Amino acid sequence: MSRKRNAVVAAGLVAFASAGLAFPFYMASKSSKGPVIDSSKPLPPQATFRGPYINTGSRDIGPDAEIYPKK
Repeated sequence: MSRKRNAVVAAGLVAFASAGLAFPFYMASKSSKGPVIDSSKPLPPQATFRGPYINTGSRDIGPDAEIYPKK
């Protein structure tokens, strides 16, 4: 019974991994008919709300005053 259960778990893991690897190809073929986000329509409220907070983790202190020579 243990070997049979291991085979079922292994098959499930292989199926899950193959579905995960196939997902980007599925989305690419689905979006080839048209863009995923239509630029003629306004953004949904979730996207506009998220926008200003995308780079809040940055610790930028401004432009670098040092001039670096080109290599």
